[in-house]
Amino acid sequence: MKPTTILLADDHTIVRQGLRAVLEGEPDLEVVGEASDGRAAVRTARELRPEVVIMDIAMPGLNGIEATRQVQRLAHPPRVIILSMYADLEHVLHAVLAGASGYVRKQDADSELVLAVRTGRADQPFLSPSVDRRLVEEHLRAAQARAPDAYQLLTPREREVLQLVAEGKPNKQVAAMLGIAVRTVEAHRASIMRKLDIADQAGLVRYAIREGIVSLDL
Repeated sequence: MKPTTILLADDHTIVRQGLRAVLEGEPDLEVVGEASDGRAAVRTARELRPEVVIMDIAMPGLNGIEATRQVQRLAHPPRVIILSMYADLEHVLHAVLAGASGYVRKQDADSELVLAVRTGRADQPFLSPSVDRRLVEEHLRAAQARAPDAYQLLTPREREVLQLVAEGKPNKQVAAMLGIAVRTVEAHRASIMRKLDIADQAGLVRYAIREGIVSLDL
């Protein structure tokens, strides 16, 4: 049987090495690539077409949730297993709504990750046992039924700009990272602030932290 191909996306080299060691001990799993940030994860998934991406939720530049949304729009979208330090409802909901098929706490990766990958490959959802599945399903139905919140009104590019700005990067650096003009960054920034009804940089940072777009650990 052909091994399931896997892409690892985490900004810590030692974490990727540990995950690789766990996965490559299984004859039916094969790690075909690695990425150190969300943007590289999307690019590498497009190039390698892995069946599963194991995605860290908190990465600089483009977080795992936004990266998941982007890989789900690829011509050959992989299953995405989100890795997170958190088991709270909000983080899990963000991951599932972005298109993730699995959610594993990093603390439980040794015991749960292989099962999560196999479950995802079989086109079935997987949640860590520490996550209340019933509660997630109830809130997921409610979230899908209600009108989109302000963040959902942002375009994919605006979400990228929001994270980079919230991380403290100046407009010129954001423009260079995204390959766009500084004036375009400024226009995106103005649109973001208008849609979110936020008046200043500090407000953007607070919003991004509260919504899990950036992490205090980055």
